Amino acid sequence: MAIYHFSAKVVSRANGSSAVASAAYRSASELHDDRLNRDHDFSNKAGVTHSEIMLPEGAPERLNDRATLWNEVEAGEKRKDAQLAREVEFSIPREMDQQQGVRLARDFVKQQFVDRGMVADLNVHWDKAKDGTPKPHAHVMLAMRDVGPEGFGKKNRDWNSTELLKDWREAWSAHVNERMAELGLEGRIDHRSYEEQGIELEPQHKIGPAASRRPEQGLEAERIEDHTRIARENGDRIIANPNVALDAITRQQATFTTRDLATFAFRHSDGKEQFDQVMAAVRASPELVALGKDGRDQERFTSRDMIATEARLERAGDELAARRDHGLPAAVLDRASAVAGSEGLVLGDEQQAALEHITASSGIANVVGYAGTGKSAMLGIARDGWEHAGYTVRGAALSGIAAENLEGGSGIQSRTIASLEHAWGQGRDQLGPKDVLVVDEAGMIGTRQMERVLSHVRDAGAKVVLVGDPEQLQAIEAGAAFRSMAERHGAAEITEVRRQRDDWQKEATRSLATGRTGAALHAYESRGMVQAADTREGARGELVGGWDRQRQAEPDKTRIILTHTNAEVRALNEEARGRMRATGELGADVGVTVERGRRDFAAGDRIMFLRNERSMGVKNGTLGTLEQVSERRMAV
Repeated sequence: MAIYHFSAKVVSRANGSSAVASAAYRSASELHDDRLNRDHDFSNKAGVTHSEIMLPEGAPERLNDRATLWNEVEAGEKRKDAQLAREVEFSIPREMDQQQGVRLARDFVKQQFVDRGMVADLNVHWDKAKDGTPKPHAHVMLAMRDVGPEGFGKKNRDWNSTELLKDWREAWSAHVNERMAELGLEGRIDHRSYEEQGIELEPQHKIGPAASRRPEQGLEAERIEDHTRIARENGDRIIANPNVALDAITRQQATFTTRDLATFAFRHSDGKEQFDQVMAAVRASPELVALGKDGRDQERFTSRDMIATEARLERAGDELAARRDHGLPAAVLDRASAVAGSEGLVLGDEQQAALEHITASSGIANVVGYAGTGKSAMLGIARDGWEHAGYTVRGAALSGIAAENLEGGSGIQSRTIASLEHAWGQGRDQLGPKDVLVVDEAGMIGTRQMERVLSHVRDAGAKVVLVGDPEQLQAIEAGAAFRSMAERHGAAEITEVRRQRDDWQKEATRSLATGRTGAALHAYESRGMVQAADTREGARGELVGGWDRQRQAEPDKTRIILTHTNAEVRALNEEARGRMRATGELGADVGVTVERGRRDFAAGDRIMFLRNERSMGVKNGTLGTLEQVSERRMAV
């Protein structure tokens, strides 16, 4: 079963640590320490399956060498108690294979650390726990200073923020849960504490293998003693009330095996005798329900509480489906479609059928479709119709990125489900009979959360539209709730790719949507549409050069450059602005403080609005050209 662990600590000289020694140990390598004039050799250490330096945009290539990197960090610190690096450690779900686990860790490190400008030293370990089961986890050493082409600069105090650590903890939970759903793997993790989840267990310290081999050494001995005490007390709690264990396990996965139960019992007991007592207590609990054997011939179990939750979910769905008070009149729907048509948006047959399905009178509607099939465009027309008929349309998704994408594609103001539930709990942003809630990426939502959302919608007399990807329907726990609703109440399916016109491009899009990225890239490469460069700087120059030539040759057409990181966006924008300034298309730069810091703007710049603002007549995604700019005012 997937386990949540995410911690951060500082590597400091104050406690006798060396950044070079720490890096050598984490990477199972031999590194020379210039400051101490000694070698740190951990090359015999087993279990390191991936080791990589990840540099942000603009960092010198020499820092790709681990010894160079951490010796420069050491050389830049003069104090005896200097803080040298930050180390983040997180557990990787053991349900993943090594390739999936490494990719999971790399993607997270890039998004959360490297894209913020940090130098990251990532090492993935695939150790074995005491019970012999895999214990995959990652260590990430992060430099604490800003880095530029010349090397390290000042320490970045913003990276020490406790709020940032909270964001990382939550982001890791969302990242893992999304990836587990995408891969069709069972289980979920939760960044919240046991107390916040309502689980009556005390969290335990993580004790690494090295510490467990040295129990006699000072603070480590105290931590091991504390760890053992907590495990013993948690075991006593479970023996006294086995429902505590069942509740904790089923918050991560709807069903579980004997091995899953044993793993949980091992973590929350002290010694074989108590382990056996915990296992016996849970097995004897009247709340434990045996479900029979699965496709792998493994006995599966759940709890009566989970079965009751699923029953409440079904009742909420059934009651919503039975309602007939949210239909849009044909005239309203025709008007919305006509408005879209006047702007060049004409729906295909599947999109039209989906539009009619979700705007019918039922209190619940489901839409299943791949990325690129035009779900957002269809939802945008539905939003226009609903709003014209007096409804308020709200959007929600599991992750913040998904919520932003929903809002950007459909114009539906959106937020995360967690923030929505929090507001409801505070008595704010309540739904009513004239509300429509659109939930995107519904296949990633767990049973308990889906039940809470649908029950709230039902009690408020509102309508809910669940939208998901057919690949996510294959997920076990993460997708079970949406799959159940789609099978029980039907769903409109959109399978035709609309973003592309040529058949080969449509097939490439389907390949991307179903995880066959290599096939999609090959399709474009075989037609000369993938161009490589020897260096990142060369690729950037060729990209901006091509953009510049095309815009001057065909000024009446629009074009866009897309990239993955904010740092790359800034670099490409500056290079593109340089080309425009050379041809006299930009005025003088004016420094303006915006949400992301101090930025230069000039008359002639193209800008994008990032949120809806009715008073200005703009929406999220609206483009404009700066006509005048000063430190206090812009005219667009």
